[in-house]
Amino acid sequence: MSHLREKLVLASGSPRRAEILERAGWPYEVIVAGIDETLHAREPAVAYVQRLARSKAEAVAQKLEEGLVLGADTTVVIAGQILGQPQDDADARRMLKLLNGKWHEVLTGVALVRVGGETRVDYETTHVRFAEMSESEIDWYISTGEPFGKAGAYGIQGKAALFIEEIQGDYFNIMGLPIRLVYELAADNTDRKIDQR
Repeated sequence: MSHLREKLVLASGSPRRAEILERAGWPYEVIVAGIDETLHAREPAVAYVQRLARSKAEAVAQKLEEGLVLGADTTVVIAGQILGQPQDDADARRMLKLLNGKWHEVLTGVALVRVGGETRVDYETTHVRFAEMSESEIDWYISTGEPFGKAGAYGIQGKAALFIEEIQGDYFNIMGLPIRLVYELAADNTDRKIDQR
């Protein structure tokens, strides 16, 4: 059974990203970046998530003398519109109504920065289809508080699972960290040898 040897520095306070690393058995520590996440005018979604992932990783890397820093940023896109985290109940309702009964994309930018070395940046896309939700179902879901702090106003690993009809692509990407992509980037970045047991 293989295992990962080098500890990552996760430049994110997301409990979901930490949980994914934990489940994968990848040692890590958390140092939150705290960068400006404002979307630039006419910035495409892919460029946006990659820029933020890189900015988070680089901001943390500047504070360290060595290590491999992981930055990630996730957003939801429907009909060309980028949906970040909802500001309040009304904003969450607006987002959920946009997603209701439709396909959308979840994009996560991933950046790995070797302190004093190279930077690798990539992204993952997953397609997700929501079932038709009634007004009362939307109200109930908002009342759980789960939409807040999540791109697109939903968490697939939680109660929103009740309303997801179909997924095409990486499930972990929807949670906020496409772990296979991280693994591939890290292997390229570090020439890590995997111990076979």
